[in-house]
Amino acid sequence: MLINKMFLVLSLSAVLGLAACSRQQTDWEKTRTANSTDAYELFLKKYPSGEFTAQAQARVKELYEERDWQKARDTDTLESYQAFLKQYPEGKWTEEARIRVENFTLASAPSNTTAGAGTSSSQASQPPELPPAAPRQVAPKPGSAMMRAAPPKPGSATIKAAPAPKAKSQGAYGVQLGAFKSGADAANQRWTALEKQYPKVLSGLSPKVSPKKGASGTLYRLQVASLSQDRANSICKALKAGSQACVLLQP
Repeated sequence: MLINKMFLVLSLSAVLGLAACSRQQTDWEKTRTANSTDAYELFLKKYPSGEFTAQAQARVKELYEERDWQKARDTDTLESYQAFLKQYPEGKWTEEARIRVENFTLASAPSNTTAGAGTSSSQASQPPELPPAAPRQVAPKPGSAMMRAAPPKPGSATIKAAPAPKAKSQGAYGVQLGAFKSGADAANQRWTALEKQYPKVLSGLSPKVSPKKGASGTLYRLQVASLSQDRANSICKALKAGSQACVLLQP
């Protein structure tokens, strides 16, 4: 009789356990379908130490980071990205936020160029070079050797002034496509991804990774140099249209 009672108790416990697991499984599927912070937080409140607790906690963190990243992108200021980095120093969008902070820093740096493209401030301050003065013509005296010189024959070649040298095409501009704290490999991987996504925009270009030491460590900057001003501007315009980071590097 005692054995029967124990068996009955164990059977009831097993049934209750299976029912609880089935109920938690059902609630988890509903929560995943809703896929919102409110749904996951409600699930965690109901199952603080259940089978799916760790997954729910991780997903809540991801959703909050995505929400805050979208806010930072919508604001699109240096302060908004810095605040995001402070809150998520090792998140999904951390590297992208660092890229944009570096781009804002570069954009606010004083430029050595003046209003004329490719003209340095020292060159702009110099007055324009005047052409050499023509030699003074002296009237020949009657009977002199100059008067006796034979006039030039018809059709003979005349000496012309040499044309002014053409200005060289601008190739001192560049673009920066990212700044990475994790190393040069991350910068190279970024270039590979951008090259696949924008093959025509980046066709024929060779990137370089330029390290820069700062207070928070070394940033590895992905750059392309030796571009004309028009090419550099067109690259940034195309990349920014696709929400990609890009900043113009002036001479």
